[in-house]
Amino acid sequence: MENILVVDDEAIIRDSLERILGEENYAVTSVAGGKEALNLLGHTDVDVVLLDLNLPDIPGIEVLEKAKELDPELLVIIVTGYASVESAVRALKLGAYDYIKKPFKADVIKLIIRLAIEAQHLKRQVRLLK
Repeated sequence: MENILVVDDEAIIRDSLERILGEENYAVTSVAGGKEALNLLGHTDVDVVLLDLNLPDIPGIEVLEKAKELDPELLVIIVTGYASVESAVRALKLGAYDYIKKPFKADVIKLIIRLAIEAQHLKRQVRLLK
């Protein structure tokens, strides 16, 4: 079972993503801040992170940078209500897998997560074959 970490300061978004992803049989953990997310990433295997850019304690872009330092292979999907071309470009340059604007549709989230996990599995298979 794949582990997904949801990092968003809005409880309604965390609850919504937990429900949507739970329907797909993913193990979902959610936190409200960047410090808690980074602490969790340092001690837990996570396959995909859904990360808001506007967090109360640490900017999401900084969480992205530190998460990629901890695990360069980690798939991070930005989910933000304050989308801009500049933030999208910066996030993708820092290694984000995708960038989604709120409000989002459940089907879009499910598809992007499925594709991200498939990409992660393929990377692992290639690494094992080498």
